[in-house]
Amino acid sequence: MGSLYHLTPVKAALVCGAALALSLAAGCSKSGQETPQAQRATIEQLAQKTGCTLIGKRDSKELKQGQCKTSAGRYVLVSFTDDKGRDAWLTEAKPWGGTYLVGPGWVAVATPQILETLRKDLGGSIVHGDQHGVGDKNGGHGPGHSGG
Repeated sequence: MGSLYHLTPVKAALVCGAALALSLAAGCSKSGQETPQAQRATIEQLAQKTGCTLIGKRDSKELKQGQCKTSAGRYVLVSFTDDKGRDAWLTEAKPWGGTYLVGPGWVAVATPQILETLRKDLGGSIVHGDQHGVGDKNGGHGPGHSGG
């Protein structure tokens, strides 16, 4: 019997879509605001808090994903039925690189600058995927994390 969170073709496509959206993202950051406590939320609630209208929504049994474009930039929102599903998704996504804003039951995917802006509205912790540069001591494949 396989794990409930084993990467199915649908989930693999969603992970790849989030990674692709990261490469398309661009934005700026705000300053002088206090970071709120992250709350469990659906992608619709996250979108409302960040002032976006979701486009390209996709649903599966374990997660929902949608894309946003606001004055802050482009980003992907993903919500999960539970934190175990979120953690499994992050485990599969992080080797592809990227930067993630992680809250209870949800993840936002974008550039670090956009995520810092979103963090001021949503709370959460910034998590970095594996680095794929040629100059690091791990041969270009090293993990990284920061957050609060």
